[in-house]
Amino acid sequence: MARTGQTETHQHDTARTERLRQAMQHLENGGFAQARAIVEPLCDDRRADIILAHALAGCGRSARAARMLCRLAQDNPTARHPAQDMMTLLLRHSRLEEIETTLHATLRQTPNDIRLYDQLGEFLLLHARTEEAIEVLLEGCRRHPSALRTGNLLAVTQNETGEAHKAQALLRHLLTYHPQSAMTHANLAHILTIDNKVDEALHHHAQALALRPDDPHIHLNHAMTLLKAGRHADGWPEYEWRLRIPGRLKYPPERLLPTLKQDGKLTGQRILILSEAGLGDMLMYLRFVPALIRRGARVTLQVPREILPLAARIYGVERVIDPLRPVPAHDWHCPFGSLPRVLAQTSDIIGAPVPYLQADPHKVLAWADYMPPRPGLRVGLVWGGASRPGVAQAQAIDRKRSMNLVQLACLSTIPGLYLVNLQRGQHARQMTDIPDGMQLYDPMDDVRDMDDTAAIIMNLDIVVSVDTSIVHLAGALGRPVIMMDRYDNCWRWQSGQEDSQWYPHLRIVRQSRPGAWDGVVARVHDLLQAATIPHTAPMH
Repeated sequence: MARTGQTETHQHDTARTERLRQAMQHLENGGFAQARAIVEPLCDDRRADIILAHALAGCGRSARAARMLCRLAQDNPTARHPAQDMMTLLLRHSRLEEIETTLHATLRQTPNDIRLYDQLGEFLLLHARTEEAIEVLLEGCRRHPSALRTGNLLAVTQNETGEAHKAQALLRHLLTYHPQSAMTHANLAHILTIDNKVDEALHHHAQALALRPDDPHIHLNHAMTLLKAGRHADGWPEYEWRLRIPGRLKYPPERLLPTLKQDGKLTGQRILILSEAGLGDMLMYLRFVPALIRRGARVTLQVPREILPLAARIYGVERVIDPLRPVPAHDWHCPFGSLPRVLAQTSDIIGAPVPYLQADPHKVLAWADYMPPRPGLRVGLVWGGASRPGVAQAQAIDRKRSMNLVQLACLSTIPGLYLVNLQRGQHARQMTDIPDGMQLYDPMDDVRDMDDTAAIIMNLDIVVSVDTSIVHLAGALGRPVIMMDRYDNCWRWQSGQEDSQWYPHLRIVRQSRPGAWDGVVARVHDLLQAATIPHTAPMH
């Protein structure tokens, strides 16, 4: 009889396990009602309760789901809150209303559970509801002044909204409770760098690295601070830590091009330069390619099609391919961003002088017909960036570096000046509602790639742009540029400078405080007005 009883128990457990497996499968596929129907009759245990709580949330039964989630969370008060897994699951099926309703219901039932403030804050931030997220996180910090994760999340969010001083104060406050928090030191260092307080930032980077010496993300932010401070000899080797982030280095590390000495030769060596980062980055790093060619390298460039013709025109390049093509045989590989490190111990640390890119002369002539008449100052205009899809940090930067076309309307009032559109992408849609009195020549409908854009730029006297790839393209072509820069500027433009070691004909006009474009535009207006006298004289 005992053996029969054991068999029945085993069969019961097997059937139960199979039903739970089926319920989980329905959850993964978004079948919340089916999962609920399967799991609801089962006797309580943690696994069944978790499945049922998720299914209830997906079915819109937020109150009951919240009660179950709270009970499950109380059993493990120091672990991740089960509402986190609920949110992750429902996000995959775009059940945004159900997520938010369940999180609010859970928070009402356990208003002192700090984990829920983090989750609700993250959800709101994910959907660009920043002000609401700040309110939630502030309440969490009010209830738990030493809450490490909540405080860091709030500080990063405050910094993104232009409240850098509040963010810094909050992180310093957290360090009084958690002096050994590498995350807090690293976040404070990053925010101080953005606020151009690089010496203090380097101090906190050192603290963070002492606590977490093998963290590639901390090393990468440390590199950005060093480079912004102009400490290239230290910054470029540190920047190599990005290649230790999982998925960043796609080829064998032992074949990564080593750092060269001043007299280092690469005679006959096949070097594959790999596409990396955005178009602007690659346009800037192309300046280092001639130094490899002079050392005898046989260079293959892997670049996006948008800039392929420009890269192919660099003298001595053997082959140019787009990233979708198989790579050829090579002796060494090198991501674009590692080229400065390769040449950091040589006289080519800044790369080739401008112009190191050339426009197609036939296209330059062809695009001349699209230009405004002479005499007059032809000014190319870009007012918005283009962030990489799916990269949240890039999208946040794009919001800060971009402005609205209407903010540039005053430039149309300058006598003898013609504005030529160079804007593409989503920001170009603003031209459908162009400001009254603003005339903007627009050749961009016929532009296929940056080779066409380069030819247009060669027909202009000056380019006025926010910090985009167009700045690098015009700079690499040796054309005059006025860059309208955000307050928390990119490392390559350093801080407190109006010129650039990378592009000698670049003039930087930077915000005096975050988001303040009025002063920038007024200064650009004055510079362009001065450049129109005489009308035919280009600005240098």
